[in-house]
Amino acid sequence: MTRWNGPIEKVDDYRWMIPKSYKSGMRVPGLIYADKDLLEDIREEQGLEQVVNVSFLPGIVGYSMAMPDIHWGYGFAIGGVAAMRVSDGVVSPGGVGFDINCGVRILRTNLKEEDVKPKKKELMDALYRNVPSGVGSEGKIKLRAGEIDKVLAQGSRWAVEKGFGRPEDLETTEEKGEMSGTDPSKVSSRAKERGTPQLGTLGSGNHFLEVAVVDEIHEPEIARVMGIDGLGQVMLLIHCGSRGLGHQVADDYIKVMVRAMQEYGIELPDRQLACSPVKSPQGQAYLAAMRCAANYAWANRQCITHWVRESFCTAVGKCEEEAGLELIYDVAHNIAKLEEHEVEGEKRTLCVHRKGATRAFPAGQRDVPQKYAKIGQPVLIPGDMGRFSYILVGTERAMKETWGSTCHGAGRLKSRAAAKKMVSGRDVLNALEARGIMVRAGSMSGLAEEVSEAYKDVTSVVRVAHNAGISKIVARTRPIGVVKG
Repeated sequence: MTRWNGPIEKVDDYRWMIPKSYKSGMRVPGLIYADKDLLEDIREEQGLEQVVNVSFLPGIVGYSMAMPDIHWGYGFAIGGVAAMRVSDGVVSPGGVGFDINCGVRILRTNLKEEDVKPKKKELMDALYRNVPSGVGSEGKIKLRAGEIDKVLAQGSRWAVEKGFGRPEDLETTEEKGEMSGTDPSKVSSRAKERGTPQLGTLGSGNHFLEVAVVDEIHEPEIARVMGIDGLGQVMLLIHCGSRGLGHQVADDYIKVMVRAMQEYGIELPDRQLACSPVKSPQGQAYLAAMRCAANYAWANRQCITHWVRESFCTAVGKCEEEAGLELIYDVAHNIAKLEEHEVEGEKRTLCVHRKGATRAFPAGQRDVPQKYAKIGQPVLIPGDMGRFSYILVGTERAMKETWGSTCHGAGRLKSRAAAKKMVSGRDVLNALEARGIMVRAGSMSGLAEEVSEAYKDVTSVVRVAHNAGISKIVARTRPIGVVKG
């Protein structure tokens, strides 16, 4: 892919502007969050041209934004954020992506690294055995005929009511794990067929389970509210999404939107941005189906959480009460939401697209759980499997500047094919285990695709978000065990 050489104007050390004058038809400027070094990496592909293309979408307000983990995606760059007026704006499936509500959750434990280390092999074996992973993997849950519709409507609540987890898990899940405004009839039978056997599975690609330990605490008082007690505390991260169901919903509605653009006379520089007015029948149908897929993803992570807890307790010989295993938070990072934000001094309802971006609401916001009302919404930024992950909180500046959004991960530097040319899966496995990171993976080829060198350094990405003021670093974790699909 060729280097992007369009115009960029420096705003400050962590913000860069692509002016509206760059291309006729841009409705708003592009705004990139990066430092000088990250910007050089970002320029190496055409993700910034996608930021420009997004600025052509009808009804867009503010900026077409790129978070510091931006890289090339379908339609929107991954790491893209854009908000459209509901009154005359559009919704675009390319602004959400194929893995609807891919997201991450983190659980705290009462244990320290030294408590788990002697049982690490048993723990990793149990996690790998009890949580199905890999391409096309099928779960242990056998849904009755038509029961998938309940999952799509109720999300995490369905899982908890079936015994997969605790009622309090819902309080610390974004949207309480149950987005309203669903309509399972808007989800195709093919999507439901793909999703029915996959509930409770990890999938493949960059999805993972991770056993980690806290190795830095930057904001002790905020950390304490989250149940982060000290260095060496063991944490569990779960990163996955809506599996084949979400992919099929995206595929189905991209086709719908291509036809809708002709109907509504919408012309864009990239057909991957296919869209329709938010208020149109097509826009409303997509949002209803997308919310169903989001609920499926939350139910999926909730079911996995149940088996993670069981595996952990069995392996380390502790009951759940002794082990802790409380859910700190669960965030989505591929989603579109109708939210109220201030635009030029007035409250407006916007359709906020976050693709590879995390909500980062500050203290006092209505949608922040009561438990975190005084500190703000937890923000979870996983790194690659060989480096750190971060826990942050949302800020007032994010609310004013990025529609309450921040980055979502490390962000790719190299394609999966390029990563596999660099290393073999066995090389990656041996290098990680030499550093004390025990790995369980179903595919050596898949493991090679996820080598650390294929990603930006998550520390650099998070530092930009922190220094730009769109989220605040609370704590850092390092991996000691990873399950990959």
